[in-house]
Amino acid sequence: MYEILILALIGIDQLTKWLVRTSLSSSRSIEIIGGFFNLTYLENRGAAFGLLQNMKVFFVAVALIVAIVGLVYIHKSKSKDKSRSKKDIRIARINRLAVSTIIGGAIGNLIDRLWLGYVVDFFDFRFIWSYVFNFADILVVVGTLVFCISMFLLGEDVD
Repeated sequence: MYEILILALIGIDQLTKWLVRTSLSSSRSIEIIGGFFNLTYLENRGAAFGLLQNMKVFFVAVALIVAIVGLVYIHKSKSKDKSRSKKDIRIARINRLAVSTIIGGAIGNLIDRLWLGYVVDFFDFRFIWSYVFNFADILVVVGTLVFCISMFLLGEDVD
């Protein structure tokens, strides 16, 4: 189930980036909500907020490590469900879903780095900040937040 979710999230990420590359790269930016939200084509060779530009090998290594560690966590966590209480099983499922979104986002951006040499970013909320991001970035951030909140508030041990 989690592997299918990961593949679906990667598919959505790659589809949105393909749509942006094929329809927006020539115009660069389309205003959606005046002064607030644009779709802006950006080729990002760094990390979040444009940090660590042109460190492709580093980002590839990190994404591979995140994906491998995440998949190991999911499979180890699933194997422990038989000995868990119903509450603990629910917590573990939340954590596995969160880790699945992190993996999906990491692999989505990894594909861009390997295939294109850069990550395609396009969500541009100009009113809030000047950074442009993509669906994979959302997956990594939301997955990380959910995982951390779940661990700290609900208390699953991470083995």
